[in-house]
Amino acid sequence: MSDEAIKGLKPELVWEQFYGISQVPRPSKKEEKIRAYLKDLFKKLNFSFKEDKAGNILVTVPATAGFEKAPIVVLQGHVDMVCEKNKGTEHDFDNDPIKLKRENGWLTADGTTLGSDNGIGVAAAIAAAIDNEAVHGPLEILLTVDEETGLTGANNLEPGFVNGKILLNLDSEEDGSFYVGCSGGIDTTGSFNIEWENLQSDYGSYELMVTGLKGGHSGLEIHTGRANGIKILARTLKALEPIDYSISKIEGGSKRNAIPRECEAVIHLNPADENNAKKIISEFEKKVQDEFKTADDGLKITFKKIDTSSQKVFSKVFTQKIINTILALPHGIINMSQDIPDLVETSTNLATIVTKDDSLNIGTSQRSSIDSAKQYMVHSIQALFTLAGAQSKTKDAYPGWKPDMNSQILKTSKKAFTNLFKKEPAIKAIHAGLECGILGEKNPGLDMISFGPTITGAHSPDEKINIETVERFYELLKAILKEVAEHSKN
Repeated sequence: MSDEAIKGLKPELVWEQFYGISQVPRPSKKEEKIRAYLKDLFKKLNFSFKEDKAGNILVTVPATAGFEKAPIVVLQGHVDMVCEKNKGTEHDFDNDPIKLKRENGWLTADGTTLGSDNGIGVAAAIAAAIDNEAVHGPLEILLTVDEETGLTGANNLEPGFVNGKILLNLDSEEDGSFYVGCSGGIDTTGSFNIEWENLQSDYGSYELMVTGLKGGHSGLEIHTGRANGIKILARTLKALEPIDYSISKIEGGSKRNAIPRECEAVIHLNPADENNAKKIISEFEKKVQDEFKTADDGLKITFKKIDTSSQKVFSKVFTQKIINTILALPHGIINMSQDIPDLVETSTNLATIVTKDDSLNIGTSQRSSIDSAKQYMVHSIQALFTLAGAQSKTKDAYPGWKPDMNSQILKTSKKAFTNLFKKEPAIKAIHAGLECGILGEKNPGLDMISFGPTITGAHSPDEKINIETVERFYELLKAILKEVAEHSKN
């Protein structure tokens, strides 16, 4: 049972809350069940709360006795999660609880994303509100919706919804670090009108599939050099050019903010060419396995005969157009920061490809901590789509968060960290979209930092959270709240 995975873990309050959250379905854009669960919980705890039209919840928590006049601190996290599962894993994210597993000091899930992003942040905020040993001034817990697929909750937060001017974002994933800046982002999609022709009657149908890749967060793990399933499929199709084949379908990737782990195509060829195709694919598989043996050692390319009702296939000209477009689209790091060591400044992710009716759509996402660099990449992607004959559009743009090294909450948090752990914290910016950029834009003067425990593999079934760092994360949260409260009395 999943609850066995958290038995005996410290801090008990945090893990109990996380377990409860993990048992409630919460896909992005489908947060009705988790919102109902949380509202019922807050009623039982006698906390007052309100909602806005977007579905965001703001909980009001009274101060510890004697600290009623301390400044309001906002504890912020998002309630949705990325829903990814391994091929062959049976899991209904709309109805099934996450199955938790404990492995060698880490908590993970059984073949699915764990939802520690950002379930652990929400759990810690609730735990701090009900912890009798916690010392704090007035608190507001801001729980936003649909962070993962467009930052919708933060983008639609009503003016004046939040009262506090200090915000602790609990959605970072590296123990011992405070994040004080993040990249902005935007999605750019290219839509092609498929040019069809009739399938040759004597051709057989085959499934060509790229699997076994690690994938991961398209910002946090873009620097790892992991393989892109869509790119590998296009390269495989390019290798097959000596054979006369046709394509009727290409599908790959599932989320704009995840590196695609899998991609597949339905192709059609003369059965007499089947063995030659298998040989070409096998030889190419060995080459790319060697190419990615360090960064992505699970890469597999499979090819098998299937039954299909396809009567139409992409025209030869359209097939070449799509393969060339995928090969030409950039993916990965574009620039590193010149100001912050080891920080990716600008990147782009070739995220999805979908065949639907008479359209083929390619989804990409661009990130940068510099707005002009982000716009340059968008224009570059759009230019490529235009040259390929596709219609392009952008959506879900969000601002970055410019670091403020003179922030008072940063100074207070550094003091709390040093007192607690007897060492200095790392001060960083992150190549990912945090809600802080939007929240700061909507609430001028909001003083913010972001921190959290160590989480790896976010947005993929490899997601796991380091148990030991959760305890440090929670102790740090309480120490910061206490420092803010006591500083107000000095």
